[in-house]
Amino acid sequence: MKAAASAEARRPRRPSRRVIRAVTLDCWGTLFIDGPGSDERYQRQRLTGIQAVLAGVGVTATPAQLERAYAAAGRRLGALWQVHRDIAVREHVGAILRGLDAALPARLSAETMAAVIRAYTSPALAVPPAVDPGARVALETLAAAGVALAVVSNAMRTPGEVLRKILDQAGLLACFRALIFSDEIGIRKPAPGIFVRALKELDVPPAAAVHVGDDPILDVEGARDMGMRVIQVIADGRATAPVKPDAVIRHLGELPAALNRLR
Repeated sequence: MKAAASAEARRPRRPSRRVIRAVTLDCWGTLFIDGPGSDERYQRQRLTGIQAVLAGVGVTATPAQLERAYAAAGRRLGALWQVHRDIAVREHVGAILRGLDAALPARLSAETMAAVIRAYTSPALAVPPAVDPGARVALETLAAAGVALAVVSNAMRTPGEVLRKILDQAGLLACFRALIFSDEIGIRKPAPGIFVRALKELDVPPAAAVHVGDDPILDVEGARDMGMRVIQVIADGRATAPVKPDAVIRHLGELPAALNRLR
């Protein structure tokens, strides 16, 4: 009897399967079919709108001047994003206005500044990014099974406030218990702080959570460094990055089955 017990103790045990209590999802390239670069397609509408608002209060800005100011603000954003930091959309707009005239933001009324911000942020509402057609059924399936869902996404020039409205228009917003956008917390993926914030709001440890995203660095490496498992969304179904995800799906319609295989 003792020999049998000893043999049982020496026998290698299979690792226990971890229960998945939460799933976090990226926006651009994941919930949205359109990748983050597509956010720049709204540049013309943004600048036309800003020009009209400024003209309405007697401030003249030519298209060329606006384009230079927009580009300069973009370089500042790029430098911040490179070190995984972010700023509120009001600061985007302030940088553009200062590019036109350093004193301009201080001269504008609160009402005019709000109108400029709307001109900058609203084009994505008029022509929203394409949403993965399988997202709603997949997310509702997971929510019904008791999985807590959150968005963990870097914002581009379109802020989290507008991304919420786009998700609502697509019928997805109600699926999420938490929505974490980089422009609202000042941290961008792959920095761990943005994942920490989401997991804290969901009250779930990293080992019980899976992140879903398209980017091999921001999503795969970022979530893996946090101790989360990762499912990468790639249209051709093949992961090529050095850090391999735990699974690959071509679209979100495949997500529930992929999660079942990880359980």
